[in-house]
Amino acid sequence: MSQIKFSIVSPVYKAEMLVDNLVNRIREAVSKLTNDYEIILVEDCSPDNSWDKIKTAAEKYPEVKGIKLSRNYGQQHAIQAGLDASKGEYVVTMDCDLQDQPEEIEKLYNKLLEGYEIVVASRRNRKDDFFKKFLSRIFYATLSYLTETKQDRTIANFVIYHRKAVDAMARLKDHNRYYPMLQQMIGFNYAKVEIEHAEREDGKSSYSFKKRLRLAMDTILTFSDKPLRLAVKFGVFLSFLSFISAILLIGLYLMGDYRTAGWASLALLLSFFSGAIISVLGMVGLYVGRTFESVKNRPTYIIHEIIN
Repeated sequence: MSQIKFSIVSPVYKAEMLVDNLVNRIREAVSKLTNDYEIILVEDCSPDNSWDKIKTAAEKYPEVKGIKLSRNYGQQHAIQAGLDASKGEYVVTMDCDLQDQPEEIEKLYNKLLEGYEIVVASRRNRKDDFFKKFLSRIFYATLSYLTETKQDRTIANFVIYHRKAVDAMARLKDHNRYYPMLQQMIGFNYAKVEIEHAEREDGKSSYSFKKRLRLAMDTILTFSDKPLRLAVKFGVFLSFLSFISAILLIGLYLMGDYRTAGWASLALLLSFFSGAIISVLGMVGLYVGRTFESVKNRPTYIIHEIIN
């Protein structure tokens, strides 16, 4: 595979009104650094005319390459498809909504030249609504706790990688991909650069609450077994509580102060313990399901069409 200087990878979904501006701004920003570059737009089976816009851009500019996935695989897998197709010595990933501004690529690149293999953009003054920022705080706090890592909610998909970091992440065969975690797992020199976060130029984010919840669940189950360890601790705590209660009841009986309890408290205890048991079994089932998905070794994405 012949190597070029820069690859810019952007997953595209519901962005037909953004593609032209995205391409133009990337071309203008990267051409200041080199003329040897490619722009890889990965269309994640969007329901609008995003693919037609990508085809038009690719016909106009030979450096624009389009990848259309066979169905909607999700943003992280779309990024993976772009990374796998990239040929650049330096690879940039960024969202298509232009909240991450292409003009900031130069800042990330200059930091990389100081001896880093991964430089991530830390979004200053996020231009998102209150609900999205609130959910982001909860997600990253929960993810940090359950994965026992330090997660930064100001970091998303705007990153520049050296080729060796891209190749290292490609060797990780996790079925569920979450690149902020993979960046930490491979252990290369890592740095953050503050950037200005822009307003979304058109439409609204396609990441619904349901999609965010699913991403959180997949990420936690893929990168951490702490929920299982917490379930074990919870079970031990309940057993200890039951043991103490049994001793207390025996003591009351021997002192002649034992009274027949009502059915309401008994039913409450049975419901509580039954719910706890079912929850733990469900958690184990989720891990078994993830293991089953990995064992099948199916591809994490399938390409339907490629341009340029």
